Amino acid sequence: MTTTRRASGAMFGLAYGDALGAPTEFLSMEQIRQRFGDLGPERPEGDPALVTDDTQMAIAVGLALLDALDDPPFTADRVEPLWRRRFVDWLDSPDNDRAPGNTCLTACRGLATPVPWTEATVPGSKGCGANMRVAPVGLAPGLTDETRAAAAQLQAAMTHGHPTGLAASELTAFAVRWLADGMAPADLPDALRDRCYEERTTYYGEWLGDLWRASGSDDPWRFISRGWEECIDALDRLDAALAGPDRAADPCETTGAGWVAEEALAAGLLCFLLFPDEPVTAIRRAAASSGDSDSIACLAGAFAGAHLGMDAWPGEWAARIEYADDLGRIGAAWD
Repeated sequence: MTTTRRASGAMFGLAYGDALGAPTEFLSMEQIRQRFGDLGPERPEGDPALVTDDTQMAIAVGLALLDALDDPPFTADRVEPLWRRRFVDWLDSPDNDRAPGNTCLTACRGLATPVPWTEATVPGSKGCGANMRVAPVGLAPGLTDETRAAAAQLQAAMTHGHPTGLAASELTAFAVRWLADGMAPADLPDALRDRCYEERTTYYGEWLGDLWRASGSDDPWRFISRGWEECIDALDRLDAALAGPDRAADPCETTGAGWVAEEALAAGLLCFLLFPDEPVTAIRRAAASSGDSDSIACLAGAFAGAHLGMDAWPGEWAARIEYADDLGRIGAAWD
């Protein structure tokens, strides 16, 4: 199996998963089986095969990153206005008709005004919109671990201000980065757990400002540690699912439905780790789930693509997926 063009593999993989999961979102497992069979949708349908806001916002994150990295130094002051502009462009786009989450809509309306992003964000939300779009931060080359972590948290915090959204986004970015660097999938859960403990009291004040105050926390360290604790709990559920793997079961039964960030991370990881060398099967398993199917499959596709590379996906899919030019631009820049 190929291990080349991993950035393209991840970017197209997240879009493929998104397109596969879009028609199954909001359906029960019984409805999915009746409509698509036990294994879920076989391939992205349509020409173009339409994606959801998950891919749209991942592209927004990626294109802003390309601009920021082309004009160093890469700092919060440099990238935040670029993300703000891309998020507002998404908000105003006529293609923003894919049932986006209320948190993203509300926060982006705030970002369209002159207020600081810390006032525009929704501080109590940890929806999966925080981390379903973060893969480009994991793929971007040349970042230190500290900068990658802070950037992953910032892009989440601009719309989803809950500490678990920040922590889950950092873990998602690092999972993508580590897989692209060649980490064995089986080593991923322990590496992510170690990251939780390493980061448990780290608050990136230069990037996050006084976001912690919006939650009513006594200090920034208590604020951020809550997010890491909830991610550890999610990894516990992942470990339990992997200890007795059932490849035919609804992944949401063990990891949670994926509507919130830590559950989406765990569910996406589970689907990938059940089929680490079968990327299409992994995203089909994710799409055939009772929860936030498109976001779970989006994450599973990013992990699978980062691990196996672009050529692991069916070749004809790339010509049909929506936004192929943008996906290709981001992937080619970082392959």
